Amino acid sequence: MTRTYSLAHLAQHLGAELVGDPDLVIEGIANLLTADSRQISFLSNATYQKYLAETRAGAVIIAPDLAETFAGNKLVIANPYLAYAKLTKLFSRPSSLQGIHPSAVIGEQVELGEGVAVGPNAVIGNRCVIGEGTIIGPGTVIGDDCKVGKFTRFAANVTLYEDVIVGDECLIHSSAVIGADGFGFARASDKSWVKIYQLGRVVIGNRVEIGATSTVDRGALDDTIIGDGVKIDNIVHTAHNVRMGKNIAIAAMTGISGSVDIGDNSTLSGGVGVVGHISIANDVHITGMSMVSATITEPGSYSSGTVLAPTREWRKNAVRFRQLDSLANRIRSLEKALQKHDLS
Repeated sequence: MTRTYSLAHLAQHLGAELVGDPDLVIEGIANLLTADSRQISFLSNATYQKYLAETRAGAVIIAPDLAETFAGNKLVIANPYLAYAKLTKLFSRPSSLQGIHPSAVIGEQVELGEGVAVGPNAVIGNRCVIGEGTIIGPGTVIGDDCKVGKFTRFAANVTLYEDVIVGDECLIHSSAVIGADGFGFARASDKSWVKIYQLGRVVIGNRVEIGATSTVDRGALDDTIIGDGVKIDNIVHTAHNVRMGKNIAIAAMTGISGSVDIGDNSTLSGGVGVVGHISIANDVHITGMSMVSATITEPGSYSSGTVLAPTREWRKNAVRFRQLDSLANRIRSLEKALQKHDLS
């Protein structure tokens, strides 16, 4: 079903200044090049300003300093990208799940809040508490003694092991696994491995989003903690006893080793690796494919690794990299020789 809104309604929703026809009906959102007269677009990057002249969008969300460059209907607001983000919720597809599907399995002593929906073949274990308005997708399994807040949504085939806590207004995507055992083993005298049973929990705050096929392991003794407002992309691994602060964003293919503390508002780009038992300060940005091998105490942007280069050039650089230690020793020898020469 198509959702429609007047331009006046959208302006009021965003707190934006409306310039143009308040009664214009908007049916969706699109980029400047593909939008038609029934859609709204946005300009958040000056690089795309050149497309304003040719856009067929019914209206454009635009910043005050660029508003005069567009003659059509517009919503003028300081942060067009944030405004666009807020509008996407209005036009998103709502879940069609309602009620408890006959094939769902509900355990004993389960508390379901008002308006909870449980899809086909979903399983809720014993003694779980599920908050008002929460949606549990098809095939999702929630283990014994879990607690889930209000208006949280689990997509299809999510797995929560026992004793997991998930807050309000979270979104957990398909095939995410929350609360599996952390990777803990002790080496025996015969070199075999003895399992360390993981006795902690996973505690997830409010407004957290966890992407498809991502995993969050339970703590060994203490809990693994994901703070309020954290956003985790697809295929991210969070090991046992990790503690994340608030409003952290982590891109795909990142691996976070055990007992890492990550401060508020930090961001980890794609493919980042983090070694265990270190801390990352608040407001840190780690660029893609970096390896974090030591504690970071100051906010700022950090990088590691080598940048892309033509293969022939990269191979030469790789050879030079292997020679760095010997080159440093040669430079020291030359410096000592020069000092002796100057003294003589």
